Formats: sequence, structure tokens, C-alpha cells
Amino acid sequence: MSEPTRTGALFVSDLHLAAERPAIVQRFVGLLQGRARQASQLYILGDLFDAWVGDDDDTPMHRAVIRALRGLTDSGTRCGLMHGNRDFLLGRRFARASGCTLLRDPTRILLDGEPVLLMHGDLLCTGDQAYLRFRRRVRNPLVQRLFLWQSLAKRRQVAADYRRRSGEAMAAKDARIMDTDQAEVVRRMRRAGVHRLVHGHTHRPAEHVFGLDGAEATRHVLADWNDQQGELLAQADGRWWRETLP
Repeated sequence: MSEPTRTGALFVSDLHLAAERPAIVQRFVGLLQGRARQASQLYILGDLFDAWVGDDDDTPMHRAVIRALRGLTDSGTRCGLMHGNRDFLLGRRFARASGCTLLRDPTRILLDGEPVLLMHGDLLCTGDQAYLRFRRRVRNPLVQRLFLWQSLAKRRQVAADYRRRSGEAMAAKDARIMDTDQAEVVRRMRRAGVHRLVHGHTHRPAEHVFGLDGAEATRHVLADWNDQQGELLAQADGRWWRETLP
């Protein structure tokens, strides 16, 4: 039997998988077992999980997702995964088990000869200085090492408290500071030498077309997933489009 033809790339972000949201988990596993196997590459641009407290986490839902990712990568579709602001502790053990490649933020790739910049998106929200200070602190390798030395039960408790406080902080912030800053978008794209950027994080899916150094540039903002539906961005043969996963 011949191998199935795999073409193009798929992009998702902000699924926030959690045991208490089984419909989203089921939809993602369905993507890995179906549509994603038609693509050459799947890129997950952050916040795949609503929380990740270490690669030793034995939560059944996490194990099931890892098995589904491994099934995808073993089938021949490459999977690149970028850390988000909720799952930045995904590490090498997870990568080995799932077959995914951990990506730096930002990462520059080539698709059909076109350079494309991939980001989670939080670094583009320069108006939220309090969050960016927090991000720098928790991404410090020493801080992460100290956190991972704690018991799994303690880490889960800390993560639950962080999610609660994060929700309260977001509710109190001006929505404008949690969106991207166009000047930072232009700076990042110009520095990477690209005219196309794909990112998530803001939960404001859209296609933004603007001028950049005398040429047309596009910023694709990925959608977050909810209990009713998910969405992916697809690319093949120079075309880009969105697909809804009910």
C-alpha cells in the first residue's frame, strides 16, 4: 500500500487543553488522527495545554494527547510545537515522547520558498509591561529549575492559583494593552526579513494586510478553541485559508 500524499502545513494555537474541557481534547485528537495526516507539517504555536507543570505530570489527559501526537509523527507528519504563556515548561521528555520538535519563539521557516515568521504572540503585546516582566521571570532557567524541584502536587496547586490570578488580572486590564503593537509587529517582521507572520495568543482571529517596505505584508492571527468549535490555518501551493473543526 502506498503512503498517503501529504501536502502543505497546518497551524493551530490556544487550544488550552484541560481535563475539564473534554470536547476540545476530543476535537484535537480527531485532528491528529484525521486532517493533520494529510499535511506535511503541523505547527502548534503555543498554549496547547491550559497548564503544564512538568514533563513528569501523569495526568491521563496529558498522556492521551502525547500518544495521539506520537501517532501523528510516526505516521509521517512533522510537528513543531512552540511554548505559550501557559505551557512554557514543556521540555525534552515531552518532545521525545510525542515526536514533536520544540520551536524557539520566534522561528523563521520557509514554505514553498516564502519565508514565514512564527510566534506565539505574547512578545508582540508590548503594552502589557506587567505581563512581560512576569514572562521574563518565569522563563529564567533557575526559576524553572526551582519550581520543578517541588512535588507534583505542589506544582499543580501553584498552577491552579496562577490560572485564577491570571484570570482576575486580565479582567482588570484595558483590552487594548493585551493586543499586539503594530510597531513591534513591523520591527519583528523586518528583522526576520519576512512579509508574513503567523501567531496566536490574543484570541482575536483575523487577517491583517498592510504595507511593509514597499510591499504587501500579512499577519495571520490564529483562533483560540472553545467547546463548540476549533479552527486551523492551512497553507499549500502558495495559498492560505482557514478551516473550521466543529
